[in-house]
Amino acid sequence: MEVASRKVLQSRQVGSLLLFLCVSVGGAATIRYSVAEEMESGSFVANVAKDLGVEVGKLAARGARLVSEGNKLHFRLHRKTGDLFVKEKLDRESLCGKADPCVLHFEIVLVEPLQSFRAEVRVFDINDNAPIFLNKEPLLKIPESTPLGSRFPLQSAQDLDVGLNGLQNYTLSANAYFHLHTRFRSHGPKYAELVLDKPLDREEQPEVNLTITAVDGGSPPKSGTAHIRVVVLDVNDHVPQFSRPVYRAKLPENSNSGSLVAAVTATDLDQGTNKEITYSLAQNPEVILQTFQIDSQTGEIRLRGPLDFEALETYDIDIQATDGGGLSAHSKVLVEVMDVNDNPPEVMVSSVSSPLPEDSPLQTVVALFTIRDRDFRVGGKITCFLRGDPPFAVKPTFRNSYSLVTDKSLDREEVSGYNITLVAMDTGPPSLSTETVIEVLISDINDNPPVFQEDSYVLTVRENNSPAVFLGKVHAEDLDLGENAQVTYSLLPPKSGDLSVFAYISINSDNGKLYALRTMDYEAIQDFQFVVRAIDGGSLSLSSQVTVRVVVLDDNDNRPMILYPLQNGTLPCNDLVPRSAEAGYLVTKVVAVDGDSGQNSWLSYHLLKATDLGLFSVQRQNGEIHTLRQISERDPMMQKLTILVEDHGQPSLSTTASLNILLVDGFSEPYLQFQDPSEHPRKVNPSTKYLVISLVVLSFIFLFSVTVIFVIHIYQKIKYKEKFTVQEHFYDDCNFPNNLVQVRSNGSLSQPCSYEMCSATGTGNSEFRFLKRFMPNFPFPQGTEVKTEADDSLPPDSDRNSSRELEGHVGISDDYM
Repeated sequence: MEVASRKVLQSRQVGSLLLFLCVSVGGAATIRYSVAEEMESGSFVANVAKDLGVEVGKLAARGARLVSEGNKLHFRLHRKTGDLFVKEKLDRESLCGKADPCVLHFEIVLVEPLQSFRAEVRVFDINDNAPIFLNKEPLLKIPESTPLGSRFPLQSAQDLDVGLNGLQNYTLSANAYFHLHTRFRSHGPKYAELVLDKPLDREEQPEVNLTITAVDGGSPPKSGTAHIRVVVLDVNDHVPQFSRPVYRAKLPENSNSGSLVAAVTATDLDQGTNKEITYSLAQNPEVILQTFQIDSQTGEIRLRGPLDFEALETYDIDIQATDGGGLSAHSKVLVEVMDVNDNPPEVMVSSVSSPLPEDSPLQTVVALFTIRDRDFRVGGKITCFLRGDPPFAVKPTFRNSYSLVTDKSLDREEVSGYNITLVAMDTGPPSLSTETVIEVLISDINDNPPVFQEDSYVLTVRENNSPAVFLGKVHAEDLDLGENAQVTYSLLPPKSGDLSVFAYISINSDNGKLYALRTMDYEAIQDFQFVVRAIDGGSLSLSSQVTVRVVVLDDNDNRPMILYPLQNGTLPCNDLVPRSAEAGYLVTKVVAVDGDSGQNSWLSYHLLKATDLGLFSVQRQNGEIHTLRQISERDPMMQKLTILVEDHGQPSLSTTASLNILLVDGFSEPYLQFQDPSEHPRKVNPSTKYLVISLVVLSFIFLFSVTVIFVIHIYQKIKYKEKFTVQEHFYDDCNFPNNLVQVRSNGSLSQPCSYEMCSATGTGNSEFRFLKRFMPNFPFPQGTEVKTEADDSLPPDSDRNSSRELEGHVGISDDYM
């Protein structure tokens, strides 16, 4: 029940104190609030938004938060409503001890823009602690001869509350010998003294038991009791006498343990054991007993624990001198603690803006902080500066408050972050300083364009490549970070507007890899160039360009093409060689070309097959066919040659040319071309078809010119009535003797062909040979003699004209070559 009633009383006290909550804005922009201790967590203190003059909704938008000057934050702020609440139950005694008033300091920081307000909350005391006696059963030894009115100090009761709630009075239980007198110390709680009202008589009553009660001023009041046992001693006429009633001493707060504080002396006029005096620190608070000690024999008071001027400035020590008979006397020692500069300045950073954009203007606020020196009386003036040469400066705002601002331009690419060493120093003596490191990161902006590693790129690709083959890679570096450093690659259209490059090349926009979209043909295009642009991903994107040249390397992909003799897949070409030809006689020349370049286009000619390998040879460099020896009568009439034309590529490609050579006694004999009738038609290469068509057109123009010249020549012959001998052999069906049918290397027979050869003689120096196949209606001159293959024998003068015909044949071949 007692506990329940106590809680009810506390609740009433809290409610009454809540009615006196006040808010005040001081001259230094300090907001002050009041609150009672022991308020439950979540209790309402005040509305901060209203006191700051800020709209409720803007607290959250501006990132409002609380910053405590100590190590712990006792309040919390509701950003949406602006209400200030108690974070946890407050205990004034643990927060401030005996200090009164008890004030908790903190700052309210708004971020965007950066702004701070000082605030303090005063914690009012409630009567939640009862007075207590450390010694519940003190013992007093009082001689029976003690005169009336003698005073005996008692131990002070300890009450953690302050003000009216603290210790107020003492009461003594009813007795016949003593009454109680309450006294005050200059520093410390009240204490009581027993005053002797009636002489003691050991024989009548050797011991007196008393009860002392300490009462505070709370409502309701609380109390604590101690039971005093008074032992009446036998007669001891004299009590010890101190040399001074009060001793005074000064001691620096940095004095070492064991330092001498003061020495007290007392004398006793008695003799024997009653004269022996013992000193003690009786009836003193616990803090004094922990800080000082006394030599019981010499009376020297020495330092036992550390002194702290900032915690307690003076000490009031009660000294008791007791003789051997039990009589005691009391004296006081007042110790004044002298302040020394033993505390360095303290730096408390309330807010830091990090990361900081690298394009921040000068005087941009980076951090807010305050500096406090507990030794402000002896520490002197505080100076604050930055160590090194960072691009920042310290700017004072108001008393002991500073801001860290930018002093120079920032560049993240040079320095991505700063560890700013803030030095706070007092003037001492001795001069003390403290260092605080503030980390500020620099955020990136898009101020660097991508830079290619090379001024230009040259890539090579071999022709006949596979589509989507990898050609190479372009790479650009961007010194920025994040999206500002993400480089995207693209192809730019040429200034001429020709977009054909996009049909050949594609680029990976992420990594700059270049790929061929189609197969390259060196014969169509040898090289080309284009422009690649690299653009970063910044909001205001930056870009750069580079020229890329692609060189196509030739590959040996074209076989040699035979221009002469024609290999049109229908009729092989025939050449005539007189049997009278000597060794080294030029028969004909094989002409071939190669669409490749360089070494791939160098051609060499080889005799692959022949009816008689010992009869003909082929010049390797130019393809000329010569006789190796003189032709004999035993050599077959028709010689079939297969010429291999080979390039010098790796690997080499080749093609073959087939031609028939007729060994004749004279040019009046047939000029035949043989083809195996059993050979099946071969597929013709389209490029060969087009080339043959071109050659046919050129041949037609040539034959037309020859025909015109020939007509003019015939006309002149008729005019001068000169006779011509014309021999014509006309083969329509190619039904030749069996010994004239040849088989190709692949086992197939050549297809039948029909040609008509005309040889004209008259003047002996002008001869023409042509194919009547192209001019079937050509008129022969009058008197021309026509011979067919049905004749059993050649004309008698064929031998005579063979040499002329041979000369004409050689002449036409040279002209054609």
